[in-house]
Amino acid sequence: MKKRNGVLWLVVILALGLLVFLFRDKIQFDWPMFWRQLRYVSVGHIVAGIALIYLTYWMRAVRWRVFLSPTKKVSSVDLLGSQFIGFTAVALFGRLADLTRPYLVARRVNLSVSSQIAVYTIERMFDLGAAAVVFSSALAFTPKSAPHHEVFVRAGLLSMAATLAIAAFAGAVRMAGEAVASFARKVVGVLSKSAGESIANKVIEFRDGLNVLASLREFAVVVLLSVGMWTIIGFAYLQTVQAFVSTPELSTLSFSRTMLLMAASIGGSLLQLPVIGWFTQIAVTATAMHAFYGAPIEAATACGAVLLFITFLSIIPAGLIYSQIEDVSLKKVTEESEAAGTATEAADVR
Repeated sequence: MKKRNGVLWLVVILALGLLVFLFRDKIQFDWPMFWRQLRYVSVGHIVAGIALIYLTYWMRAVRWRVFLSPTKKVSSVDLLGSQFIGFTAVALFGRLADLTRPYLVARRVNLSVSSQIAVYTIERMFDLGAAAVVFSSALAFTPKSAPHHEVFVRAGLLSMAATLAIAAFAGAVRMAGEAVASFARKVVGVLSKSAGESIANKVIEFRDGLNVLASLREFAVVVLLSVGMWTIIGFAYLQTVQAFVSTPELSTLSFSRTMLLMAASIGGSLLQLPVIGWFTQIAVTATAMHAFYGAPIEAATACGAVLLFITFLSIIPAGLIYSQIEDVSLKKVTEESEAAGTATEAADVR
């Protein structure tokens, strides 16, 4: 695993170096303007954005408690540290640390790691569905007077279609999980028997996770928490762009118009590498703001850097504090969670 990670690092560094070399004469960037943009940001908006993001971590702890409630009664406060530490690990070590949260929760509440990885899978499915609901609702009703109105509405409709597809898939898995898993096993198994078996097992895990929400009340609570959380994340994005008061292209943006930026940011974070991923994330969001809103590239880059800090890196101080309180080594727990995830996948294939 470490050898594969090292090769990936080398490839990325060489690719970035090649891009910088090829476009070294074409890049025009006003660094003094970039620093001025950062100097005159609204501190109130920045603090509000960070507060909103921290609120979503608490909501994640509450949602995880709901998932656990049929198996084990725990307090949301008991799960909050695992959220802080887990997201701090992802910020520092990249997406390879994604399983740190379920690993820590399993250790905290004395349940199997595989059961909490299943909860993590369900959590991600609800995140995807809730984000799609927020995107589609906001984008589909963008005012006609807004620039690029058709682009925003089209994106909203596509997102709405994706939301309905996810809902239909979830319903099919809930009602006929074995049949869906068998179908996936046969179709994917034509290309790879092990991959087909793994996907079939993931479908069953998803079905079992949905069955955890035994009552309509629990399902409704999880849906409300998920949609509310992603709405709050959207407002954190809005607070960030509106902090750049000296750039009208950003400071006057509405909630609905920030949705494409949010989508671009999430897409850019899916394959997050340690440290290098910070700069690629800034590049993705800066390009989106420059293309979607016509913001100067210096302002867009400054906003991208602040957005990375608010939505991704601001959790690090809390995570480091909680890791000391709970006597957790971030590096060690990341390695252990990765090994546990690999062992779970191997068991799924068998």
